[in-house]
Parts: sequence; structure tokens; C-alpha cells
Amino acid sequence: MRHVLSAVVQNVPGVLSHISGMLASRGYNIDSLAVGATEDPNLSRMTFVVVGDDRVLEQVRKQLEKIVTVVRVVDVSAHEHVERDLMLLKVRTPPGARSEIRELVDIFRGRIVDVGSDEVMIEISGRENKIEAFIERMRPYGITELVRTGRIAMIRSMNSDGSDGSD
Repeated sequence: MRHVLSAVVQNVPGVLSHISGMLASRGYNIDSLAVGATEDPNLSRMTFVVVGDDRVLEQVRKQLEKIVTVVRVVDVSAHEHVERDLMLLKVRTPPGARSEIRELVDIFRGRIVDVGSDEVMIEISGRENKIEAFIERMRPYGITELVRTGRIAMIRSMNSDGSDGSD
């Protein structure tokens, strides 16, 4: 089972190395990792995707909470949440295929961000399955380069009536 964990950490040098090293030394594999600033310049947010049962999740959480620079750990996947990946992809544009590629980019709600003589660079964000589906649609054209971020996620806000605001 995949779990998305969010750790708010002090924004100090070495915190990423310390946390990833601790998890690796205990045999926990990080499937995805994204780190970035928060609304507070003294804090950063690390979003992890780890694979394992509830016991593994609990152990990872406990290990993270022991680290002095970790302020808070939340199992995002235990709540209604929104998660996204970001990808940049370069794909060949064989003669006559540029309009097909542009149409697929539009269907997947991506953007062409750079155009070369024989390839285009595409930006796309969304859930992992959307990103994977787009990659498969682009393979026949010839992917020349691909780079992805780690997963980011946030727990949905609750309305006063207890609903999460989604329709």
C-alpha cells in the first residue's frame, strides 16, 4: 500500500540528508520525495511516498518524529487530499505529427513550453496515473528526455458542514 507522508521540518542545512539517510539505514524505501519552502521561511515541507503496510507506515512516522529538526508529521493519505506530480518531457516531432502532439497535450491539459526544430518540450501536472498515461501516449513519437518531480500533496479543507468542498 502507498502512503503519502508530509513532514514539516526546520529549514536548516543537512535536514534532507539526515532524514533520507535515517530512512535508508533502517531499510525503508522512499518511492517519491519532494522538498520545498512553506509559508514560513523557517520551515520546509518534505512529502514522501512510502510503500508498505500500516506497520511500516507507523515505524516510518515514529522514526521521523524522533528527529529534532522535524516539527510535525502527517499521514496525508489517511485524509481526503489532493496530490500532484509535475513532469517536463521532450518528444520528437516527426513531419506531420506536430498537430497530433499538440492535440494530445491539450487533451491532457498540458502545455508546450519550448519548441525546437525537431522536438517540443511539454509541461504536464496531475495525478500519477495521468502522467503515466501521457507518457505512454508520447512513446510512439520518441521521448528524448523526461524529468519528474516527487509527489506533492495537501489535505483538503473542511467546510463548516463537515464536507470537503469537492463536488
